[in-house]
Amino acid sequence: MNLDWSVVWQYRGALAEGALMTVVLSLATMVVAIPGGILLALMRLSRSRIASTASACFVEFFRNLPILLLVYWAYYVMPVALDLRLSGFVTGLVALSLNVSAYNAETFRAGIGSLRKGQMEAAMALGMSRWQAMREVILPQASRRVLPVLASTWVSLFKDTSLVSVIAVGELAYTAMRIRSQTFRVLEMLTAMAAIYWALGYPQAKLTDWLNRRFGVTE
Repeated sequence: MNLDWSVVWQYRGALAEGALMTVVLSLATMVVAIPGGILLALMRLSRSRIASTASACFVEFFRNLPILLLVYWAYYVMPVALDLRLSGFVTGLVALSLNVSAYNAETFRAGIGSLRKGQMEAAMALGMSRWQAMREVILPQASRRVLPVLASTWVSLFKDTSLVSVIAVGELAYTAMRIRSQTFRVLEMLTAMAAIYWALGYPQAKLTDWLNRRFGVTE
C-alpha cells in the first residue's frame, strides 16, 4: 500500500476552512435551538391547552425524525412546497435547529419539572406574577440543572453537522470527501477527518465531564 500523508498538509487550508464551518454551523444551531427549546418548554408547561398541544406535537414530530431526513426534506421538499429557496448552509441550519430545539425543549422541561414543588407558589405569594416567578426563580435554577445536558447535546450536534455534507455544505466532512475524490487518497483523508473531529471533540467532551461534576445536582 502506497500512502502519501503529504496530501493532508497540502490541503490543510481547505480542511481548516471546513472545520471552521463545522464550528460556525454548530454555534448557529445552538443560538437558534436554545431559545427555541425554552419557548417550546414554556408552551408545553403552560395552562393553555392549545399552546401545550402545539408544543407537544412539534417536539414529538421533530424529535423522532432522523436528522438526515430533515436535511433532505428542507433541501428538496421545502423549496417545492413553499416556493422558498435557501442556501445549503441555511437549509442545514433549519434542519438541525428543528431537531435540536425539540430535544432542548424536553431537556428544559425536565429541568423545570425537577425543581421542588411550591417554589412557583412561594414566589407568587411574594407578589411576583407567574411570568416573573418563572423568569427570576424557576428558569435560573432549571438552567443550572440542564447545563450539563446541553453540553452533551452540543458534543452530539458537533458531530451531527457532518450530515449536511449530503447537500454540499462545505463543512469538514464534505471538504474531506471532496479532497478524497480529487486525490484518490481515501485512507489519508478519512484518517485526517477522523483526527480533526477527535482533536476538536475531545476537549468538548472533557468540558462536558467538568460541567457534570461542577453543576450536577444531587437531591
